[in-house]
Amino acid sequence: MVQEDLEAQIAAFVEHYNHRRYHESLDNLTPADVYFGRGHTILLERERIKRDTIRLRRLKHHAKAA
Repeated sequence: MVQEDLEAQIAAFVEHYNHRRYHESLDNLTPADVYFGRGHTILLERERIKRDTIRLRRLKHHAKAA
């Protein structure tokens, strides 16, 4: 029973570490994203979202200032 619990906890940790936890050294991607080649697409999408957010904030700021 204890062996199975330990194995389940280790498997859960590995799943979290590799598929859910962002790593700063990997440009805040998960190891799975990098390994499976999804990193470039994710970074491009983040950059697009950032540009859109900045553009919308500028529009709102200019509207308030006018």
